[in-house]
Amino acid sequence: MPAMSALVERVRRGGLPYLLLLPALVLELLIHLIPMVIGIVMAFKELTQEYIREWGAAPWAGLDNFHVAVDVNAPVGEALLRSFALTCGFTVLAVGFAWLLGATAAILMQDTFRGRGLLRALFLTPYALPVYAAVITWSFMLQRDTGLVNHVLHEQLGITDSPSFWLVGDNSFVSLVVVSVWRTWPFAFLMLTAALQNIPRDVYEAAQMDGAGIWRQIRHVTLPSLRPVNLVLLLVLFLWTFNDFNVPYVLFGKSAPESADLISLHIYQSSFVTWDFGAGSAMSVLLLLFLMVVTGLYLWLTQRSGRGDAHV
Repeated sequence: MPAMSALVERVRRGGLPYLLLLPALVLELLIHLIPMVIGIVMAFKELTQEYIREWGAAPWAGLDNFHVAVDVNAPVGEALLRSFALTCGFTVLAVGFAWLLGATAAILMQDTFRGRGLLRALFLTPYALPVYAAVITWSFMLQRDTGLVNHVLHEQLGITDSPSFWLVGDNSFVSLVVVSVWRTWPFAFLMLTAALQNIPRDVYEAAQMDGAGIWRQIRHVTLPSLRPVNLVLLLVLFLWTFNDFNVPYVLFGKSAPESADLISLHIYQSSFVTWDFGAGSAMSVLLLLFLMVVTGLYLWLTQRSGRGDAHV
């Protein structure tokens, strides 16, 4: 009996961490894994509007949906390729500006001065706001006739000859980049601010005694010290931005202008506007594979670079 009691007690103690993780695992299974598997299955079916009520009865299409999606000589494939290229350009600009603003603000906020706490709180406001409330506010500000942006640029500053259309035409891409950067740069600021706290002040004092100015300190002390955090930060910003659906959907609605047709919104239109869920699921699977390949390649390159620096 004592041995049995000890065994039960050991199992109880050892199983407690898994028991605490069980609710999160169940939710992860229900919210992410099961829908992902269903979406992959749907990509191999001719799932159109006729089979919405009983999607399991839709006939198998094999790889036909994937062939349609990647055929750049056909309208569907050509539109998907254009949306993919647009999303790549948008991601580079949005992530680049978000990181640049976050890094600049984090470095400037390191020195103690009056009102620093208030400025830090204001900088984090875009990240704390609900995405729908924030983007809806931007959509009102970007209206042509009643928006605040045109009121300032045209009526007060006189920069433009006439009120501009910010939510249609080529300007919609600029609006999308601005809103995305406004939403994500506080996260970069928060991460880099926390990372800067771990850099000893003695290193800066030694560099200053050696005659290094502010720019040389940033180049040779700050940026190398932030490298591990930047590697993770850039990957997270890339995945968030490339796969973002909320910002373009709230900003433009179901039908975005051609210059702002990001791939996430393009897949939504292919699925829920044209009712071709098979093709939309195939596009989603291709997007998932692309993100997995890019993430794996990025991690491999960064680990290889890290091992090379360690050997040096």
